[in-house]
Amino acid sequence: MFIGNGEHVLSIYTFNPDNLSYPEGVAKSGDTYNHKKLWQSIKSEHRYENNPYNYFPRGRVDINSKRQPIIYINPNIHEPIITQIKLSFGLMETEPVIRYDHSEHYKCYLDDGWKADK
Repeated sequence: MFIGNGEHVLSIYTFNPDNLSYPEGVAKSGDTYNHKKLWQSIKSEHRYENNPYNYFPRGRVDINSKRQPIIYINPNIHEPIITQIKLSFGLMETEPVIRYDHSEHYKCYLDDGWKADK
């Protein structure tokens, strides 16, 4: 999971079920972090703690059943950041599928119709 501001990656949080850095941020499925839950734990690490979790562009890296990496990403995150994400998640040798997600789930302050989550 990663959080950016459109120009820079602010934070990257890898999920390792054997060594959870933020157990309170784990999704119901138990196999990833939930952006909203994780934000409650990490917002004090940033100078943006007064912003809701959905303020920033964000996304996640998933590995499908064929071991193909997929990056689900807010469309406001551009190529230099995608390269940072690939480096951070060790995806430079296997080209991931990039899925720009225009859904409500990934909307941020840069998107038309965005509403701050409370």
